[in-house]
Amino acid sequence: MRRALTCLALTLLPTLAVAETVGEVTTAWKLIGANHKVVVDAFDDPRVGGVTCYVSRARTGGLKGTFGLAEDKAEASIACRQVGPVTVREPLPAKEEVFSERMSILFKRLQVVRMVDSRRNVLIYLTYSDKLIDGSPQNSVTAVAVDHATPIPVKH
Repeated sequence: MRRALTCLALTLLPTLAVAETVGEVTTAWKLIGANHKVVVDAFDDPRVGGVTCYVSRARTGGLKGTFGLAEDKAEASIACRQVGPVTVREPLPAKEEVFSERMSILFKRLQVVRMVDSRRNVLIYLTYSDKLIDGSPQNSVTAVAVDHATPIPVKH
């Protein structure tokens, strides 16, 4: 019974992707602590097989960055690509958060939202940052066209 309840609870939680760092470049050398850098992370869409997104963003170094106390800039870029046959296991919401990561110790997050353009059979991925009081309008968008032979099922 307990195991069944745990499985049910896990299926009700939102499915978010986990990022894997692909590489980074140093933008400013710091004498003490980590360097300032631009990091490129990859994550696979958790509900759409065959689609991988790459997000690049600044990471603040120095002592604050080393100890996780720095607030990273609200600037990110995204590129999503088809890396294999596109498979959708279940109908997708018209709009769904697929990735989220902390950008400061409190209240600021990088978000990636997937939207479905049913008319064109396209998956759109938007990245932006939000903050409890004042989010940033800076954003980046990319799209993955899916062959019309594979219609994208959408929850209504």
